[in-house]
Amino acid sequence: MPELSFEVLRAEPVLYAPSPSIRFALDVRNAIEDERVESVALQAQLRIETKLRPYDARAEVHLVELFGPREMWKTSQRSMLWAQPSVTAPAFRGRTETELCVPCTYDFEVATAKYFHAIEHGGIPLLFLFSGTVFYRDSSGALQIAQIPWSQEASFRMPVEVWKQTMEHYFPNSAWLRLRKDIFDRLYLYKAGRTLPTWEAAPEELLEAALVKA
Repeated sequence: MPELSFEVLRAEPVLYAPSPSIRFALDVRNAIEDERVESVALQAQLRIETKLRPYDARAEVHLVELFGPREMWKTSQRSMLWAQPSVTAPAFRGRTETELCVPCTYDFEVATAKYFHAIEHGGIPLLFLFSGTVFYRDSSGALQIAQIPWSQEASFRMPVEVWKQTMEHYFPNSAWLRLRKDIFDRLYLYKAGRTLPTWEAAPEELLEAALVKA
């Protein structure tokens, strides 16, 4: 029976995809090198291990919405679920390399987008938890099936620049913010009433007016 192990080798933006995605190169190894693995239906749970890196003052300000004030972080900071990607690895002996593509969002209602935006430099500590099914041939050539145990996991430190490059590629110099419908209607009327040329001009004018009053 195969004895598989996994290692995340690198991460890079997927430049041409229906939606923003990051590609993780995954090394899959079988300890029984001469055994033929027909395929691996692999599932991964991808988590952000938020406690495993330091945070500067800028990040602290941005992370208040997620974790509260820093004095609360010992209890409020937790591992965050990012995604649950899957992939089918083709037949191999010994080892193979496959790819996990993880969709990304710039929706600031989503906790992971808030977290990535808060980090300016350094690595994001990730934990991949693997499960799935292995199809292989036994010594007689008969097709067999085995399950990947949940104990299989891999850690990887993704440079935050990979996420920022992905967002910049799909949304150049932009960010997404969802508004309640009645707020959007009021903003629309304000923009139209003042004949402002762009959507950016409306909140910019309102912010400047608020600063003057302050």
